[in-house]
This record gives sequence, C-alpha cells and structure tokens, in this order.
Amino acid sequence: MGRRKITNTSVELTELGFGASGIGNLYRVTSARDAEAAVDTAWEAGIRSFDTAPHYGLGLSEQRLGAALRGRPREAYVVSSKVGRLLVPNERPRGVDDEGFVVRDDLRRQWDFSRDGVLRSIEGTLERMGLDRLDVVYLHDPDDHWRQAAEEAMPALADLRDQRVIGAIGAGMNQTAMLARFLRETAADIVMLAGRYTLLDQSALDDVLPAAQETGKSVVAVGVFNSGLLSLDRPAEGMKYDYEDAPPDLVARALAIAEICEAHGTTLPAAAIAFPHTHRTIINVTLGMRNPEQVRRNVELHHQHIPEDLWDDLRAQGLIRAGVPAANTQERGSRCL
Repeated sequence: MGRRKITNTSVELTELGFGASGIGNLYRVTSARDAEAAVDTAWEAGIRSFDTAPHYGLGLSEQRLGAALRGRPREAYVVSSKVGRLLVPNERPRGVDDEGFVVRDDLRRQWDFSRDGVLRSIEGTLERMGLDRLDVVYLHDPDDHWRQAAEEAMPALADLRDQRVIGAIGAGMNQTAMLARFLRETAADIVMLAGRYTLLDQSALDDVLPAAQETGKSVVAVGVFNSGLLSLDRPAEGMKYDYEDAPPDLVARALAIAEICEAHGTTLPAAAIAFPHTHRTIINVTLGMRNPEQVRRNVELHHQHIPEDLWDDLRAQGLIRAGVPAANTQERGSRCL
C-alpha cells in the first residue's frame, strides 16, 4: 500500500488509514474480539496508519487499539490521537454515555485546550494505549475555542514536536474555514478534514485546500462517505448524510454519480474513497472500521481501479465542481511498502 509523507516532517501515512471510532462502540457494541481482529486484518492488508481519540468510547477506542497493536514493531506504524476533550470522573453518571457511544458513563468529557489540558490529555492517552509516544496529535473540534486552541494548545503541541515527543501536529474539524486558519496562522503541519472534500461536498476548495497548497502543508480526509450516503453502490431513500436523513435531492444526485461510476466500470463507494486523492495536498483517507469484514471491503474498494476520465465526466455533467483538479496520479501510490 502506498505511503505519503506529512510535509516537512518525518511521519509517513499509508494512503488508507484505520479509523478507530467504531471499536470504541460508536452507535452500537463492537466486541473486543472483533476490534482486535479488525486491527489484525488491517495490518495484514498493509495499513499502518491508525487514528483514535479519547472522545471515542470515553477511552475505549484507545485502550482497544493499543492492545491490538501491542507486540508489533513501534517504528512500523503511525498512531494519531487528539486533545481538547479531557476525560474526567463523572459525578452524575446515568449508566450509559449520551454522545453516541455505547459505553458506561463513569467518565465524562471536559473541554480543555489549555497547555496543561493538552499535557494531561496526552499523558492519559499514552497510559490507555500503553505507548511511550504518539506520532500525530490533532486538536479535536476546537470550533468554539479558537483563541485558546491557537494560543495555548497549538504552541504546547509545537513544543512537544520540537522536542521530538510528537512527530506532527494539527487540528481536525467538520468545518473548513477554521482549518484554513490553523494552516496559515499556527504551527500546524496537517489538518484532518471531515466530510468537506467528497463527491457531494467540495467546499474545501474555497479555503482549506488552497491554504494547504499555499503553505505546503498536508491534509487527511475523513468522512468521505458523508455519513453513509456514498457507502453503497446504489444510494436509496432513508440513508444518512452528515448524520441526518439525506434529503431527496442529494439522494438523486448521489444516484446520478453512481450511474456514471457504473458506466466507467467502478462503484460509488470506490470512487468516494479515491476522490480526495485527486487533490495533491490530501495524503491519506481514513475510514472507520469495526470488524474484519469492513476492513476487507474498504481495502478492496481502495484498490479498485478508477478511470481518470470518470472525474472529467462528473465535472462535465455538473455533478462535481469545475474546480476539482485532475487525478493526482503522479504522486498517488508512488511510494510503496
């Protein structure tokens, strides 16, 4: 599987990454056996980039990912986690988490982008994962905390990077405007862009992708299925888009894209995974995976051949923006394991 380096760092990501929110019991229970088998299957397929966060299952994702990676050569894989949500004792537990994860709520999340909060968060992550270092650390959803995130959290991460405790630093969000500011105004090396450079939403072309190109920095794309609407060969009513029921006009648009994909001998989900790589600043697509079957399917989709003229046809029919660049075939896959 191809690898791409985070610009101006020594950290390399495989082009396909393992997103560990699912093994933190996102929306439903995932067994410990399935979680471990998912990581094992990803490893066998050549995936070496693994992303988690304290938020995912109130630490369960980090615990399970750390356990599954234990015993593997530390220099052989890259782990990213996040800061901004400290896990603290919950004084009023109700029995189950209320933020989408099926776990006990003995802990709760506390927003904290202070320097001390960053250090405490990283210390907690390392303890849960059984690691002595992290390769990438992102500020997690700092939408309402720009000043503290930019003036305290990011400098704290930069100090750790300069001390070689962390390999690369950045921010991850669902919006694009603030990510562009992080690239232009802070020491960030990379941003994690959720759902804003997909077959249905290319709003990242307005700000964050130009910012990455102008500053010579890197982007990881997540949420490329837009919460599910792009995940099947034939989209249908009732599927989700950005965590809500997809409106009929978007279902129709996704179906039109699917039909063009079929005409080119490929599928909608395969094109959805390949699409972000058309932009030269995007070095990795990370997908949530919770069991071996999902891993095998995602890897198969990632390796599926996508004809270059597919993007031309989608542009010509107004189904993706005219500003979407031609496929980045020169760089994609140029470095292999």
